[in-house]
Amino acid sequence: MIYATGERLHPYHARIASFDTRWRGLDPAQVHDYLSRVADELERLHRELTTANTEAERIRQALRQWQSRHTGCRHTDPGSPNSRWQR
Repeated sequence: MIYATGERLHPYHARIASFDTRWRGLDPAQVHDYLSRVADELERLHRELTTANTEAERIRQALRQWQSRHTGCRHTDPGSPNSRWQR
């Protein structure tokens, strides 16, 4: 069982999975076709997750840069015409 070992499921796990044959077991071709579809879906999800994590990191870095550039940009004049907030 994957969760008992703490190992994450990866596409190659589904691709290399093997099962014992039984007298009235499942059709091996159908099992392997299904596992191939599962592996393809896992592969797609891993790619999407990698893309999302990369984009999130890019946004975090851009936010840090923006914050660094604007640390001294505080409006202290409450009557400033550009101020949206009443103080």
